[in-house]
Amino acid sequence: MYIKASASLRNDYSAISNPAKETKEPVYITKNGEGDLVVMSIEAFEKREQMLALRDRVRQAEQERLTGKNSKSIAEARAILRNRMNEI
Repeated sequence: MYIKASASLRNDYSAISNPAKETKEPVYITKNGEGDLVVMSIEAFEKREQMLALRDRVRQAEQERLTGKNSKSIAEARAILRNRMNEI
């Protein structure tokens, strides 16, 4: 975990940018000793957004399954995917 003072944004931007890009981890920015912001690389942010979107889709599918919405068996889903692959 990287924690940097807000002055680093102004005085030494690369001290925040480089670790965020190299580690793909967020950098926590403090102001007057208190947590203020979190900064992350665009790559890490986009990966996080994709993961959250996938999690939402899985949660929605599980909710549909629990409510009895029509679904497909694994064999049916595989057949549909094979047909789509053959169309490409």
